Amino acid sequence: MLLVDKEPLVRKKLLAGIGSPQDLRELALADLEDLAEELRESIIETVAETGGHLAPSLGVVELTLALHYVFDTPKDKLIWDVGHQAYAHKLLTGRLARFHTLRQYGGISGFPKRVESEYDTIETGHSSTSISFGAGLAAADRIRKNRRKVVAVIGDGAMTAGMAFEALNHAGGMDEDLIVVLNDNEMSISENVGALSSFMSRRMTGKTVRRLRDHVEERLLALSTVGENILALLRKSEECTKAFFTPGMLFEALKFKYVGPISGHQLEDLIPTLTNVRDHNHGPVLVHVITTKGKGYVHAERQPGSYHGVGSFDIASGKPRAQPEAAPSYTKIFGQTLCRIAETNPCIVGITAAMPDGTGLAPFAAAFPERFFDVGIAEQHATTFAAGLALAGMRPCLAVYSSFMQRAMDQLIHDVCLPNLPVTIALDRSGVVGEDGPTHHGVFDLACLRPVPNLTLMMPADENELQHMLYTALNLGSPAVLRYPRGAGCGVALDAELKALPVGRGELLRAGSDLLLLPAGNRVHPALAAADRLARAGIQAAVINPRFLKPLDEGLICAWARKTGRVLTVEDGCIAGGFGSAVMQCLQRHGLYVPVRTLGYQDAFIEQGPQATLWREAGIDSGGIEQSALAFLKR
Repeated sequence: MLLVDKEPLVRKKLLAGIGSPQDLRELALADLEDLAEELRESIIETVAETGGHLAPSLGVVELTLALHYVFDTPKDKLIWDVGHQAYAHKLLTGRLARFHTLRQYGGISGFPKRVESEYDTIETGHSSTSISFGAGLAAADRIRKNRRKVVAVIGDGAMTAGMAFEALNHAGGMDEDLIVVLNDNEMSISENVGALSSFMSRRMTGKTVRRLRDHVEERLLALSTVGENILALLRKSEECTKAFFTPGMLFEALKFKYVGPISGHQLEDLIPTLTNVRDHNHGPVLVHVITTKGKGYVHAERQPGSYHGVGSFDIASGKPRAQPEAAPSYTKIFGQTLCRIAETNPCIVGITAAMPDGTGLAPFAAAFPERFFDVGIAEQHATTFAAGLALAGMRPCLAVYSSFMQRAMDQLIHDVCLPNLPVTIALDRSGVVGEDGPTHHGVFDLACLRPVPNLTLMMPADENELQHMLYTALNLGSPAVLRYPRGAGCGVALDAELKALPVGRGELLRAGSDLLLLPAGNRVHPALAAADRLARAGIQAAVINPRFLKPLDEGLICAWARKTGRVLTVEDGCIAGGFGSAVMQCLQRHGLYVPVRTLGYQDAFIEQGPQATLWREAGIDSGGIEQSALAFLKR
């Protein structure tokens, strides 16, 4: 197996004997190093088949071993920020036998999940929440006099989010017994500095030095003002020494004791440092650990960004497995179209929250670097930043995943829609997204966005309509959201010329007398296919593509609801408060009381699985729409 640029090592098969971290704690240090390589092999072999977050999990293998080796999990609580780096954690906590089902329908999740294991402290899939969770646990432990350690592991990328610093500020002020491990896989530190920092961290947290420090402080304080001045000078000297070699002053200012930086791949450094932190520190502590993203797999080390999240791939070459040729993705068409529009409109600005590749903005960033902004994992700031640009006459487009936009609803309402600013939100990954599961499904956006005044909400039926809607939104002069799904488009031809669509106007795609099908967005083509099959059974279903959820084409919808006498709505989103609700309210406003049935997702979180499987389970694929129509008509 190609793990690094050398021949694979011959190792004991230790992983099979690890049923829990208790087994891990019986091993010698040399065995732990061998076990680390076995963990990497297992992660690479599995992710090569299932896809998943490869580079993040490879980067924390030794750190995971050290944390479970030192802390008494599950009594001590380990919180993984985001959780996409928790594959080694899953393997060490009793899930080896099911690890091959990772991210599969009915299998184990790609993120921490309490129903899977008592070692998973909390469900998580979004960034920058671990310190807040940890601070809450630590505060509760103090109140209830519960003696245990709480450890939050957070990546340097997640530290760009304001919530992480809000939590640091609060936890430091509370002086709670909380340990934060900062997994830093970006900062480059030379061997000399790293060795010195490791030495300082271990010695500054060791029992002997702490006793000596406490003794000196006690003696100096007994000397009244003179002693206090000397002590202040000594403390300042220590802080300056640490600050010269480390970025620790920032965390010290937030009242966290700073330890590090230390290598995250040297167990002989990690274990004694974490042991000292566990045994001899009280109050908030931050341990700064330097890791290499993708560690141990040469292709992931060379291109950590490309191997952050991957589909199935060939281990030897690192290349993706051949997939059936598909139409360009909605994401790609979005990125291409934004570039086209920006070529003739110098006011167009592209914004992302740490997802230039995932949102399709990488080509825009390359073509228009002065008009591209990556704000880091900070959706709240990104939204208000876009509002500021719009206030100054620009036409910003914020591309963001639907499930991540949930974090910025206040900013969208208060900073964009209330002042009625021309900000376009490109809402990627709307609807179910597949194997990432309930933390990433974008099924709540319609219900969240519908009530917001001044907001135009568009849903393309296919990639051709997507490009026209993006052009419409950017020329609208008011807030707009363009909602589209993950994955390949429908393969339709793209119009050469972009055009502005009439706002609030839908289109009748098919006339019919027995039933009105009202599918939203990516459900339009499945509804047309269902209408074709219904026609073969003698049922004539009208089909309307609403295009706009807000404002609805109320005249068109009501006219055909009267003609058919029955309405079946279909959406790739939650039923409660969604598109179907908007249609029923529309009919009620017009005094039109016809039977309406809504298809979408029930009041429950949706588990992971292929999109096609989840659509079928919810009855919103073409077959499900057909069956619901037949049941509605009692055929």
